[in-house]
Amino acid sequence: MKTQTQTELVDRQTASGEQMNIVVIGHVDHGKSTVVGRLLADTGSLPQGKLEDVKKRCAQNSKPFEYAFLLDALKDEQAQGITIDSARCFFRSSKREYIIIDAPGHIEFLKNMISGAARAEAAVLVIDAKEGVRENSRRHGYLLSMLGIRQVVVVVNKLDLVDYSENVFESIRTEYSQFLKQLNTEARTFIPAAAREGVNIVSRSKATGWYNGPTMLEALDEFEKEASPVDQPLRFPVQDVYKFTEHDDARRVIAGRIETGKLEVGDEVVFLPSGKKSTIASIESFNLPVQKTACAGQSTGITLTEQIYVTAGEIICKAGQPPTAMGTHLKANIFWMGRQPMIKGKRYKLKIGTARIAVWLRDIVNVLDASELTTDSNKQQIERHDVAECVLETLKPIAFDLTTDIARTSRFVIIDNYEIAGGGVILENLRNAADRISEGVRRRQHNWERSGITPQKRSSRYSQRSTLVLVTGATGMGKKQLAKALEEQLFESGRMVYYLGLANSLYGIDADIEGDRDEYLRRLGEISHLFTDAGLILITTVSELDDYELKMIRQLNHPNDCLLVNIGSRRFSEAKPDMQLEPSSNVSQTAQKICDMLTEKKYFIEYYL
Repeated sequence: MKTQTQTELVDRQTASGEQMNIVVIGHVDHGKSTVVGRLLADTGSLPQGKLEDVKKRCAQNSKPFEYAFLLDALKDEQAQGITIDSARCFFRSSKREYIIIDAPGHIEFLKNMISGAARAEAAVLVIDAKEGVRENSRRHGYLLSMLGIRQVVVVVNKLDLVDYSENVFESIRTEYSQFLKQLNTEARTFIPAAAREGVNIVSRSKATGWYNGPTMLEALDEFEKEASPVDQPLRFPVQDVYKFTEHDDARRVIAGRIETGKLEVGDEVVFLPSGKKSTIASIESFNLPVQKTACAGQSTGITLTEQIYVTAGEIICKAGQPPTAMGTHLKANIFWMGRQPMIKGKRYKLKIGTARIAVWLRDIVNVLDASELTTDSNKQQIERHDVAECVLETLKPIAFDLTTDIARTSRFVIIDNYEIAGGGVILENLRNAADRISEGVRRRQHNWERSGITPQKRSSRYSQRSTLVLVTGATGMGKKQLAKALEEQLFESGRMVYYLGLANSLYGIDADIEGDRDEYLRRLGEISHLFTDAGLILITTVSELDDYELKMIRQLNHPNDCLLVNIGSRRFSEAKPDMQLEPSSNVSQTAQKICDMLTEKKYFIEYYL
């Protein structure tokens, strides 16, 4: 039978439709699940008979009943008495609907805690009155700050174990408030509670007569709802591009999930980082009526009035509303969870939105001891469970927002050996920083060991200037056949020329990087430098090359030349091909056009002596 308080609560429930995500976190065994279980029970939010069923099963197993059992549904969680995954539950107060995320507190499951907290608008942090502020209490406080969660209530739980001592409560409030102040944040309120006894969760208790603040439920209702993501600028990460060819259907549908903002047919949009622009022709949905608009939270597709080449990982925004920054050097806060430390110079994978790109740790600004808030600016690697401010470098530019602007496009994870090993937020875009490839090329050139045979001597002997002829375009354009025909014509005319086929490289020097296009192209650039430094004309093909990939190959081939031949539609936003060709069945004739270009550009010495 419901108490009067519970009945009044249900009677006051509204149909406003407002909903808020709250995460409940804290050190292991400080009573998070009990707090949530008691909240559900005391607000009458449990399915009918659920409470009695759990009590009955506890009695059958000779176990004392715990409110946490209402939430810890996984068998291994009940066996071990700890929350392993982030459980979600729902209830409604007089003000709004809530989704409560009960996140794990054990240090081994911090990855699950972060994934839960990242979806929250506010947080309840639970501290055991008897144990006091522990290491994970501080670590969790830092992670909330890092994730940009500013609305926090601290519940000092298990106060019954210290005889509801006001002094104990005030001591914890003072200590933890000082800690949060160092993080430039603060708790909205501290609530003395005994969740198992129901003290100050939904109802007040005479046991804490000295306390005149809100109950936990009242404190939740005092949280302010975040501005709707629909009202923020458009951020639409591209997940994939689908092509339809049956029944004369020529659509290219660009699909993904809108993170913030809204779009409608006729909007002019920009794709970043490529910078390509077009206008939305239609909004595509499966098995739904024709849509004219779409907004944050929807998974949808669009077609464009002008067909442009875009790939997964780009962000669609409205013209005039671009992301905060675009670059390759990011100052970020990282929480590292990998079993192996994060080290400088090792290649990792960064995932932000739908983009996945190679990333390196360039510099460690400082590493924070989350339990004591002391910093170390001399560490050379980031250990497991460390929090670090550091500089990351991506292989290609990425578009992003700072965490203070739009959190959804600022948060990222780092993957090491196919596992999520770290997560963080972007604090700053570092412009004009030297990139790894440029630094590597400078070191290579400085330390390059040469014989007495200079490039000029080779050029004179071979009667040619060396260069890389890079043939690109969409798949199925006959690039390989053209490259081979070009090699034959140059060879027959006495040139020192070599065709480097993709298969030759993949089954040889690149056999260890199957599926890693970025690393393949980096190695291609280095190999090209060897061939062109030896005085040869090297011919190779790469499908669907973009601006940043071309820039990398040219950097690595430096100081030698690179000529770009593009067949068919262009993927480039800025780069201009040295020769633009249309697909042709006359391979020999097309190869001759490239030979003529080499002659015009004076790559054959006898023509300009």
